[in-house]
Amino acid sequence: MNHTYGRGGALAYLAAYDVRHAKVFGRTEARTGIEPFMAVVAQVMGLEPYASAKRVFWIVDNGSSHRGTKAADRLAAAFPNAVLVHTPVHASWLNQVEIYFSVVQRKVVSPNDFTNLIQVRDRLQEFEDRYKATAQPFQWRFTTSDLDDLLARLDRHTTDHQEESSTAQPA
Repeated sequence: MNHTYGRGGALAYLAAYDVRHAKVFGRTEARTGIEPFMAVVAQVMGLEPYASAKRVFWIVDNGSSHRGTKAADRLAAAFPNAVLVHTPVHASWLNQVEIYFSVVQRKVVSPNDFTNLIQVRDRLQEFEDRYKATAQPFQWRFTTSDLDDLLARLDRHTTDHQEESSTAQPA
């Protein structure tokens, strides 16, 4: 028996997350990019209290749609009270929306048993609606002590691997 896999397309789920109130603002798009990112920003910044806030910090990773000073300038031009803050490279885990995306991955997307993109979109929307009704802010803290511990573990790991490679005998 032969099985042919038929790819049904892709759907991008973009979301913003208000960490103080556990509010998520999501949308699905046909693709990622500057325009879909700015659509999420406009979706949030058009609502109170964000529209009239003195400053709204947008913490983002270094994805191509919101990387660098051009992205910060574009955001500030469109929304003068919006401030773009980039997480360090390879540290998007510091961004709490990534916790939300992890929940989405485990509770919505896996297992991948969708037959079409409409099902994906609908399941994402249903989950987001339920999440909005029940969510509490993440009790997430990363202290300077946590950072010191992480750096010490990384140093030990690096040292251990350097010692292993220097003692390795060529075959």
